[in-house]
Amino acid sequence: MNDRPLQLTYAEIGATATELPAGYHHVRRDCVIGRGEAAFRDATERLMRWDMHRRAGIGVSATTPRAETGARVTLRLGAGPVHLTAHCEVVYVVDEARRRGFAYGTLTGHPERGEERFCVVWHDDDTVTLAITAFSRPATWWSRAGSPIARIVQRRITDRYLRALQPRADGYV
Repeated sequence: MNDRPLQLTYAEIGATATELPAGYHHVRRDCVIGRGEAAFRDATERLMRWDMHRRAGIGVSATTPRAETGARVTLRLGAGPVHLTAHCEVVYVVDEARRRGFAYGTLTGHPERGEERFCVVWHDDDTVTLAITAFSRPATWWSRAGSPIARIVQRRITDRYLRALQPRADGYV
């Protein structure tokens, strides 16, 4: 990577909190991850400490131990010489009584351009869900050339994120 400071690579900063912008691939997925206040608190703690990413098989190196606005995170997928590195910045945090999470945006050098939000919601019926909302498009020639493959990888990573906050059968959460 060059010596220039990393910068956000898209104009629609914060759009995962409102209407997703045109001209991007959109992702909206959610799943039930538990029930009740304890499940909500546990899931939000694991999300905010980057544990969801790690449990999904993503290497994480962050400037802060918890997701907070302005934190920088480097994500690594793969092992050894065959890996993909992606730099992101947390652009906002959701910290409400029954909704918690964050969104990060792509930085210079990321193969995609866009934003992804992860939000744990404790609903009135006592269910707890993880909702993932994202918009992205290729940012490099090689990600444009491999766009169909990139969408498959994105779908699989999203599936892994959704599973990562679900309690396991052995009781480990």
